[in-house]
Amino acid sequence: MTIEELKEALPVFTNPELVEEILEKGQLMNLKVGKVLMEPGQFVKMVPIVLDGSIKISRIDDEGRELFLYYLDAGETCALSLTCCTSSKPSEIKAVVERDATIIGIPINVHQEWSEKFKQWKDFVNMTYQNRFQELLAALDAVAFMKMDERLMNYLVKKMKQHKTNEISTTHQEIAIELSSSREVISRLLKQLEKKKWIELGRNVIYIRDDFEELIKA
Repeated sequence: MTIEELKEALPVFTNPELVEEILEKGQLMNLKVGKVLMEPGQFVKMVPIVLDGSIKISRIDDEGRELFLYYLDAGETCALSLTCCTSSKPSEIKAVVERDATIIGIPINVHQEWSEKFKQWKDFVNMTYQNRFQELLAALDAVAFMKMDERLMNYLVKKMKQHKTNEISTTHQEIAIELSSSREVISRLLKQLEKKKWIELGRNVIYIRDDFEELIKA
């Protein structure tokens, strides 16, 4: 990857010295869909910055139940990974590649060095904490205050935006796991949406109307 390509992928960084060090000290990785980047209990060895694609961040309880937290898109990193780096504690999240992704991993010691050396890196870290805090609040609000049908519809909208398509390849069981529900409940709610002609169900695929987001807001 060239400096110009890195600048295009990460426009938030304009300091030439910082950009050069990201390219020099970062580890470039190409990851396929389904690749598990981090498991609970593992120690974080790098700060992953997404250049392209998408990574799903989830919380896993002791019984293996999963709660979706947020996605990492291009130009973003994981606040919870940063926290683990700073405190030297094992990860409490699971990170899985949602769309084929290219990331650049910044070693922990480099992250700590840059936090003192580059104001732009420190600002990027602080902005990440702020943005992720808002997303975690939204996830908490959804669980505490929203009905499951509302959560499901918001989930489908997020999937559309993540994959940039109205054709979502997933199973009812996968959705149930991410929303901490049961397959039976999710199947019933999806069929209700299909009766409204808002979606169409196929085998391990959901076709969503172009105006779906407007319909659920109406």
